Amino acid sequence: MHKPLLLLMLAAATAQAGLVEKPVIYQHDGVTLEGFHVYDDAKAGRRPAVLVIHQWTGLSDYEKRRSRQLAEMGYNVFAADIYGQGVRPQPPDSGKEAGKYKGDRALFRGRLMAALDVLKSDERTDQQRVAAIGYCFGGTGVLEMARAGADVAGVVSFHGGLDAAADMTAPKGGVKAKVLVLHGAVDPYVPREQVAAFEDEMTAAGADWQLVSYGGAVHSFTHKEAGDDPSKGAAYDEKADRRSWQAMKSFFAEIFGE
Repeated sequence: MHKPLLLLMLAAATAQAGLVEKPVIYQHDGVTLEGFHVYDDAKAGRRPAVLVIHQWTGLSDYEKRRSRQLAEMGYNVFAADIYGQGVRPQPPDSGKEAGKYKGDRALFRGRLMAALDVLKSDERTDQQRVAAIGYCFGGTGVLEMARAGADVAGVVSFHGGLDAAADMTAPKGGVKAKVLVLHGAVDPYVPREQVAAFEDEMTAAGADWQLVSYGGAVHSFTHKEAGDDPSKGAAYDEKADRRSWQAMKSFFAEIFGE
């Protein structure tokens, strides 16, 4: 084997060796939940932390992959479990399960805050530099955290629903987190009326918010698992995926002071 190739292989192995990942069992109102914790053990001390909220099928390999990417960037990462240990529904059952929480925003917020508590209680977390990101159902979730006044530096919603419960909209002066929404411009599940209502809500609350729309992108634009047919309403979009990840990184640099 050529020496340069051997050195590259050793370097790659060393980089991967720093990641530590493990399941985390925790509770909310008597329900057992199982999240996923990952961090780079080669990095010492406290560091910025990121909470990851899953899409409608529950905590999956997709969120774990994103969590590893974030850990490789130096963050302490916890991927939440909103549904409960072993509850990982596939369509159409996933729609019914997600609907339980969208229909009960108080329960949804409780599960989100329970996960945030797990991340904040970890010894590696810099309490002043915590963010939450979410995909689809999870994108809705991180916006609920913002509406609830969660004490985090920022939230990022990837192709999430923007609607709020009529009696649980963001209160004036109550949104502590900076808000970044990364949205597919032709997402059929998030009509323009919903986008406008969200913008009005955040403006009335006095929130620090921004919304980026990706032309031609539909729902689930970061998920390769969604396929490549936009006519179905959900499909992967390479450009929107790449650009939205970069937008998140720039947002983190701002809110974390990196």
